[in-house]
Amino acid sequence: MDARLYNHFKSWFIWAAQQFRHQAGEAATMASSAAAAAATDRAALVKAFDETRTGVRGLVESGVSAVPDIFRHPDPYASVPLAPPGVSIPVVDLSLPAPLAAEAAAGAAREWGFFYLVNHHDLLPAAERAAHYGRSVDGGVDYFSNFDLYRSGAASWRDTIEVTFGPSRPDTGRIPAACRAEVVGWDAHATAVARAVMALLCEGLGLRGETLEEASCLEGRVMVCHYYPVCPEPERTMGIVPHTDPVVLTILAQDGVGGLQVKHTNEDGESYWVDAKPVPGALMINVGDLLQIMSNDKYKSVEHRVVMNSHEEARVSSAIFYNPGKRGDSVFYGPLPELVTSENPPKFAPSRSQPKQWLTGYSRNSRLPQDSAETQALAVAAILQCKCQGGLGIRHLQDHT
Repeated sequence: MDARLYNHFKSWFIWAAQQFRHQAGEAATMASSAAAAAATDRAALVKAFDETRTGVRGLVESGVSAVPDIFRHPDPYASVPLAPPGVSIPVVDLSLPAPLAAEAAAGAAREWGFFYLVNHHDLLPAAERAAHYGRSVDGGVDYFSNFDLYRSGAASWRDTIEVTFGPSRPDTGRIPAACRAEVVGWDAHATAVARAVMALLCEGLGLRGETLEEASCLEGRVMVCHYYPVCPEPERTMGIVPHTDPVVLTILAQDGVGGLQVKHTNEDGESYWVDAKPVPGALMINVGDLLQIMSNDKYKSVEHRVVMNSHEEARVSSAIFYNPGKRGDSVFYGPLPELVTSENPPKFAPSRSQPKQWLTGYSRNSRLPQDSAETQALAVAAILQCKCQGGLGIRHLQDHT
């Protein structure tokens, strides 16, 4: 992420905190009062924090010297070791000839599920970017801290601004004028990058480069900007807990602070966390759950997390999540029909979409058992039915991370 865009995002969070703040001068008092009155009542503490409407940034501004109980994770960094020296996430260079770039991207998606992307800057000319600028009343801008605040066992140390860019365009007037052009421009550039990456990944599967785009996988997209304030006790909490992305593809820009880690399992079955260190000029690409399903398990959607850092500077990142724009109860997701044969049966069961149930209703646990011939046959039938109806058997998942 270049310095200008990074500074705009920091300004954006300052603006959002001001716009959504409720009785801002009482934020610290409300949080501390609630903690004293209900020290053991997590629900009351969560509600008190949420009602300050100032997020984690408000806690930091109030001068907290310790991580509040609702943010404390039990031994958050003990489960999987860090990677040994010399292990790093692969790099894909878009300036390479297309066959070489496709081979590199496909290999990284199969083995890692993550890769750095370099030389992506010239994909969208300025005149073409301008065509993406527009207004609509169908979308919006949301500001919150922890979308799962009331459900998680422990909250994470971050605040978030979310802009839905598709399938319906947002009301860009709700984005502060100071960074509106940069945000819209980043959406346009990231989408051009996603188009190029999806084409490479399709070619790596032996498919036409347009396959994922024709399945509307560029149309459903949400920009999520995370702000990780400086933490007084980084060892007690996390920026984001380990998770996979329930999407097709994620394009991530991060500043120079770092904190993203990717879980990698080597050929010997050993798992460890690998630092996704910021690389100047590079974007981070990762495979989502839905692409693992659509590729019939050829590409990996892997766990990743954000650890707290000891820097005296907040971390800012901006991700855009891509999902199919075709949505509804009659739309299925499943392996792409071109990848399903009698020798390579579907490894996942198809399912209908249910709006806003991605968090509880969707999981890669829909994987089919290898010996379930009846279930596999039903899966093939459902996929072929969707194909006959002109679809590719895909389900929209609500965009989040």
